[in-house]
Formats: sequence, C-alpha cells, structure tokens
Amino acid sequence: MTHITPSPYDLRTRIVGIDERVPLLDGSLATYVNLDNAASTPALTDVLDAVDRFMPYYSSVHRGTGFKSRLSTLAYDQAHEIIAEFVGANPHTNTVIFGKNTTEAINKLSFRLPAKPGSVVITTQLEHHSNDLPWRARFPVEHVRALPDGRLDEDDFDRLLAQHAGNIALVTVTGASNVSGFLQPIHRLARKAHAAGAQILVDAAQLAPHRQVDMKPDGDPEHLDFVTISAHKMYAPFGTGALIGPKAIFMQGAPEYPGGGTVDVVTLDEVHWAGMPDRDEAGSPNVVGAVAMAAAAKALMAIGMDQVAAHEQELLAYATERLLAIPGVTIYGESNPARLHEKVGVIPFNLAGVSHFKLAAILGYEGGIGVRSGCFCAHPYVVHLLNLDDEAASTWRTQLLEGDKSNMPGMVRMSFGCYNNRDDVNRLLAMLERIARNDYAGDYRLDRQTGEYRPADFTEPIASYFTL
Repeated sequence: MTHITPSPYDLRTRIVGIDERVPLLDGSLATYVNLDNAASTPALTDVLDAVDRFMPYYSSVHRGTGFKSRLSTLAYDQAHEIIAEFVGANPHTNTVIFGKNTTEAINKLSFRLPAKPGSVVITTQLEHHSNDLPWRARFPVEHVRALPDGRLDEDDFDRLLAQHAGNIALVTVTGASNVSGFLQPIHRLARKAHAAGAQILVDAAQLAPHRQVDMKPDGDPEHLDFVTISAHKMYAPFGTGALIGPKAIFMQGAPEYPGGGTVDVVTLDEVHWAGMPDRDEAGSPNVVGAVAMAAAAKALMAIGMDQVAAHEQELLAYATERLLAIPGVTIYGESNPARLHEKVGVIPFNLAGVSHFKLAAILGYEGGIGVRSGCFCAHPYVVHLLNLDDEAASTWRTQLLEGDKSNMPGMVRMSFGCYNNRDDVNRLLAMLERIARNDYAGDYRLDRQTGEYRPADFTEPIASYFTL
C-alpha cells in the first residue's frame, strides 16, 4: 500500500456551517459531511464577514449622491478590479462583467461574440451543458471527442482546428471537468487556437476554486481571450458569476439586454451605449454578490492556490487508494496514483449492484454525507465514460422522455473543497463498506419520475431547521 503523508493544512474553521449537525434516518444527529463541492461550495467566513460589514452601507450604485451610494459604488468597482487580478487579466484592455453565474456569462458571450456568418464554434465532449447548449443555439458547433479514459482527444482537436482554420468563431473548453476532474492543457490549446486564427474561452467554473487561473498577457500566444467563473463554486454563494474578456469585443454593437444603466444618452430617436462594463450589466446589479465574490477571491489568493492544490492532491490520492480497496467500486476517469495531478478533486464512481441514485440516497439519509448522483449536466460525457453502446443510450433516452428516469445512467460524485479532510473521506468510505454488505436500515422506494430513492415511512424534519 502506498504511504500517504497527511497534510497539516486546515481551513475548516473558515467555513460557515462546518459543524452543523443534521438528522439521520434512525433519529440520531451527525455532523454533516459535504462532498458535493463541485455543485456548490459553502461560504468562507471571510466572505460572510465582508458581507456583514458591507450590508449597513448597502445602497444603489453609480450616480447616487449619498454617502452609502458612493461607498457601494466604490466597493462594486473594487470588486471588478479584484476579479481581474484573480484571473490575471489586464484591467486596461479587459473588462469584468458581473452576472448571475457562469451559465449566464457564457450565454452573454454567445450573443455578444462578433462572428462572420457560417463560422463554427469548437467545443468538446467533456463540457458541462452550459458550455455547449448556448453555442448550439447560435452557431454550428463541432465537438472534440474524448478518449476512452475521458481525457481530451487532442489529435481530434488539432484535426478540427485544421479543418476550420480561418472560419472559427471561438474555441471554448472547460478548464477542469465537473465530472472526471480532468484538467485541460488550456494554455497549449490557446496557442493552437490562436495559430488557427481563433479566440478561446475557458469555462473556469470548476477550475478556479482548485487552481490558479492566469489569462496571461494579451499578446502572449497562450493568452486566454475569455474566462468565466462562478462565485458559488468558490465559497461565495451569493448569486454572482463573471465573464472576463477584451473591452474591444464588448464595445461592438448593442448589449443583448438593453435597459437601465447600459446607456450614456437616450432620445426618442437615438441610443448611445455606455462604456464597459456598464453596457453589459443591465439593471440594478447584485452588488452584495460582487462584494462576496471579491472577498472570496482575495481569501483564495491570500491562502495561495498552490497550497489549495497540494492539500487537494494529498486528499485525492488518499481517497482514490481507499476507494479502490472496496470490492465492487469502479472509479471513472483517472485512478492511477502517478497521474492524479492531472485532475482536480473530483472522483466519479459506482458500486456494483446499487443504483447511483440509491447509493447517494443512503449516504445522505443514513450517513449525513452530501454527494451528487446522475449525469452532472454533462450527458454526452457521462454516457461516454460509462461506455454505453448506442442501443443502451437510446433506450434510457426514450424512457426518460416518457417520464421514467429509473434507468437513467449515471455515477456518484465525491468532490472536495479546500476544507475537506481525511475524516470526511473516512465517513464516506465506512458507509460505502456498509452498503456493499447490504448493511443499511432504510426501505428505499424509487420515484420513477425523478429517479430518486427515498426511505419509506420517513418524515424528514426539515421545517424545524429552516423555513420561510
């Protein structure tokens, strides 16, 4: 067995709700274990403290003459500057546009991206739906294949670049897969995209909480032209995302959402649009969310993304080795200890003979452990990783469209935050070993419409914990 040295690193005291106890099926309470960070992370105390300090002064931004409005405007403008620093963007030539999340940011770019008629977007089979479907709605889209192990087929990437060189509206890739955790060679891909006359977008929603994002100087062949990030994946769940890219691009044409705040002058006959980022931040912005996101970025930069990555790699190696020792467990993607540095802290797995929906339910109801199951908004990639043939894939799609999700393929995903530790992993491993022995208490019933399993005759006391 490989000896893995524990890390002295510990950020647990800086996580809101880290010691919250939740009710289990047997009536007892257990400290909650969150291993669903690839979906959303909890808040850092640094973030909550910044929000608490800001809220007494919260007011409308821009053009307000009162003290609170001036203070809020300053904080909002500073948030743009901090996010630019966080991703290594040149603030003189690039803009930070705040919105709800990465999904909205990518949709915005799909409307705002200048492109000649018929030009294609090149994306990959590894993408979250949010970096695929917005492009399908507006452009012909080519998908770079994944290799059998789930990595990007870079030879296919090169082939598509050569085939469409000079006619590519954008190359758009995930920085790290939300399913397998695989890291993309984003700067190498950027160099290749630029050589083919294309710009590149990196969806860094899953990358930014785990690794440093560096857009590099504008003239660098490996420069990232556009980057998107989401605050709710980087310990600031207050409803903000950001799109970072060249001011010159967004100064072309009208915004897709015109309205208040987007203009300098309006007459009954004319509209003169504002500069950046105002032109693309229509309406009253989520100032609190921007403050929270900036506070999270500052905290992560102070902690050091290298330290975050090192801690995660130690935990990833420990969890992978222990998981593989449980009979019946299959890990998808990479499980070779020598190559785990090629992924972030995401482990998709299944347990033989147990539905991924049921496995996740038992972990939650009887272990107090939060994971996610299903296809993780990446259906083509999950089907590929599961190696489903065309007939099997067609069968489940037909059933799903008829309202039956009971046979929907998928996996269980364990995903780490910067605060998780071996105790969290051990809690999950102990429950998996029990489930593998059929040693669990609940009589779980399947809801065919949702695919979810719930214990029979159990009334969950959620309302006693929180309700509106």
